[in-house]
Amino acid sequence: MKWGEMMPKVALVMGSDSDFPQLEACVKTLKQFGVEVDARVISAHRTPDEAHAFAVGAADAGYEVILAAAGKAAHLAGVLAAFTVMPVIGIPMPATQLDGMDALLSMVQMPPGIPVATVTIGGAVNAALLAVQILSVKHADLRQKLIDHRAVMRTGVIEKDKQVAQRAAAL
Repeated sequence: MKWGEMMPKVALVMGSDSDFPQLEACVKTLKQFGVEVDARVISAHRTPDEAHAFAVGAADAGYEVILAAAGKAAHLAGVLAAFTVMPVIGIPMPATQLDGMDALLSMVQMPPGIPVATVTIGGAVNAALLAVQILSVKHADLRQKLIDHRAVMRTGVIEKDKQVAQRAAAL
């Protein structure tokens, strides 16, 4: 990043503070890539005025991507997406007896015209990486960090492959 450039910034909005322990990996991943992240608790159902105000003001607050984590009825991502044109990534949380399938379906079944990108149930790290990919369109330094990250993952898999092959041969 060049002097005077602002750090990329995303919002991680969750419907309940009980979601935060599962979202800590998202925050850590974003910070590892040098992305500023603000975490908030805003409920689409219990604080709809705050959800509206947040989404309407998100761009002016400097956010470039919104991550929205919710379980159960999981309308948070869709509600936020209805009030902004910036990318919204839904993170379905496994908060009910349905283990997050209810949340997943409410996010991926958005009506035409109001898209919500959605990751796997509890997919905090993938949500962070998708946000970094979106940001990398504007922030070239993030593109190289993603390339480096994938190289590290590749090296790790190659090493595990060798270890498993050796263990199997020793049996």
